[in-house]
Amino acid sequence: MECAMHLKLPRWLLALLFVLLGSAALAAAPDRFAGVPAAVQPFVDKGEIAGAVMLVADGEKVLHLSAVGQSDLASGRRMEAGDLFWIASMSKPITATGVALLVDDRKLSFDDPVEKYLPEFHGIAGATRPITLRDLLTHTSGLGEYRVTDPHWTLAQMAQALARLPLKFAPGSKWSYSTAGIDTLGRVVEVASGKPFAEFMQQRLFDPLGMTHTTFWPTEEQKKHLATSYVLNAQTGKLQETVISYLYGGAITDAARPPLGGAGLFSTAEDVAKFYQMLLKGGVAGGKQILKPATLAEMTRKQTGELRARAGMPWGLGFCVVEDPTQMEANRTFSPGTFGHGGAYGTQSWADPTRGIVYVFMIQRDKIPNNPDNSPMRQAYQTAVEAALKP
Repeated sequence: MECAMHLKLPRWLLALLFVLLGSAALAAAPDRFAGVPAAVQPFVDKGEIAGAVMLVADGEKVLHLSAVGQSDLASGRRMEAGDLFWIASMSKPITATGVALLVDDRKLSFDDPVEKYLPEFHGIAGATRPITLRDLLTHTSGLGEYRVTDPHWTLAQMAQALARLPLKFAPGSKWSYSTAGIDTLGRVVEVASGKPFAEFMQQRLFDPLGMTHTTFWPTEEQKKHLATSYVLNAQTGKLQETVISYLYGGAITDAARPPLGGAGLFSTAEDVAKFYQMLLKGGVAGGKQILKPATLAEMTRKQTGELRARAGMPWGLGFCVVEDPTQMEANRTFSPGTFGHGGAYGTQSWADPTRGIVYVFMIQRDKIPNNPDNSPMRQAYQTAVEAALKP
């Protein structure tokens, strides 16, 4: 017996036992986020969405990443956590960050007039004062939308077309959502930086953050992992494939299409989370200061004063800011000061700086009940995440 007590096992065997015991312990540990995909699965089962990807992260790591349903109903392709989505207006805060990087570089100011960079905006019809970059970032410029007549317009041509339209109201007097205004900022970035907008964003934001799957023009390989867009057919009650209108009839791989900062990006849940993790960490990623803390604070504070935007959500610079979470069902688990943005086909991205949590919810469904920000699917996701985060 005494000999057995002093028996020494080989190191390799001890290491193997340690791994096996650790794996068994992990397998036995309950997944506190198991309720998140379970909460969204019924919407797949009822045919309201084809599939979804759900992510929760803190400033350092991904806490949960899961997928349910299918990314393409015709082929039966299963939804994967790394699938690519058209993130639509979730592009807007990313574009705004490109502008902010140039503010940090002292190449422009948020209060610069647009005409300083785009002379065609001088004397635009209906303007009582020059439109500023801040006006564009807060949707208070008075700019409307424009009718695209050529899917291969450059950003310069689009800006020129927009500048020929009369304003809907005097700058700063009202709030009215304008995707075209954010598209215009892409052209401002080109002029101020001296680089094509997409190249600037790649070098200054996507590469430093490791956003390797974020692009205006998915490759043929990335296209294989694209979540198909659907709309519910009112007559049949079933999902049918729909086009992304923002492509203006072109292919998603068409690099001759302009890089539209208002709604032109494709990305994955993990890439979007990297962007918001950088913001949660005060503008730091990979040990480097990407965005100055003061600039970030300016972007994520209320900028629209008493002008009414969305329920409980005024605007920062490119970001929605949750001022009163009780005003929208899907926001009720957020802390005041949470910031982020949604997309037309139901994608959602938010950062709660009080709790230090990033939320990313990805679906591709047009004409969602209520609105994309307050969809039943997003409400179910948010409720389930809140239950998982409770101590």
